[in-house]
Amino acid sequence: MTGRPVKHSLTIRGHRTSVSLEAPFWDEFRRIAETEGKTLNALATEIDAGRGTEAGLASAIRVHVLGHLRARLDRLG
Repeated sequence: MTGRPVKHSLTIRGHRTSVSLEAPFWDEFRRIAETEGKTLNALATEIDAGRGTEAGLASAIRVHVLGHLRARLDRLG
């Protein structure tokens, strides 16, 4: 893994945008969306709506992924 961000296009509220995340974040973001029965666009739209103006979308997605991973670890004990 090089750790270099990978750019993907998403559609949020009808507008196309590109987001650059490292491959492990994309993998986990996809897993979360699938587990919740949502598309990547739908999950990104939810994250975007809750992020405010102080964080970029890529950062907000990373924090969201981290929160899910921490919650999973907490459930494991």
